[in-house]
Amino acid sequence: MSKAEEQKLEVVTIDGPSGVGKSTVSRMLASRLGYTYLDTGAMYRAVALACQRAGVDVHDEEAVGRLVEDLDIRLLPPRSEDEDVRVLLNGEELGPELRSPETGMLASAVSALRPVRDRLTRLQQQIGRQGKIVAEGRDTGTVVFPAAAWKFFLDASPEERARRRIAQLRARGMNVDEKEILAQIVQRDHDDRKRSIAPLKQAPDAVVIDCSTIDAGEVVKKMLAHIRRSVVE
Repeated sequence: MSKAEEQKLEVVTIDGPSGVGKSTVSRMLASRLGYTYLDTGAMYRAVALACQRAGVDVHDEEAVGRLVEDLDIRLLPPRSEDEDVRVLLNGEELGPELRSPETGMLASAVSALRPVRDRLTRLQQQIGRQGKIVAEGRDTGTVVFPAAAWKFFLDASPEERARRRIAQLRARGMNVDEKEILAQIVQRDHDDRKRSIAPLKQAPDAVVIDCSTIDAGEVVKKMLAHIRRSVVE
């Protein structure tokens, strides 16, 4: 997609590390704006699950590359504002395993592979061509939609993100190890920031919002205020 094409799109990108609340904020912002919510992280998780089911090593670039080219990944709207985007993998709606910490770690591994990045970036840009998109992930403002009209980068300490993730998983009835969740977040931060392909980083023109001490509603208020100011200007 050329920059000229992207500059004509109404696209909001929301990037940031694991567990910072991007999904909740993105759903709320999309609802307030009347936009479509594009959960790019869910697409990488679907690839990770597909690899796990097929017995493919998530670090084997050639094997994963062959697998991802044959996958049909589609996103469906959540059933309610409080739920995640639904994901169809080859026609099957994926369940809670899609959002598990273990799948998140596998997703971080496959997201570092060039064939996976290329395929999913193409799919995401195809969705984005229609405009009116809130795209959430780790490289939506730097790689997928570098000329998006509005870019945000959310951040919070690993400890705060672990606390929120633990509460979220327990609310779903899952047993969690608090130390393990924190360790996974720290490791994923390292993996996502240090990978050579599309690393997690703040776009130069992104608005940074520290979510450590404010809830999702306050974050969305800040975003809406920035968007409205920019439209007026």
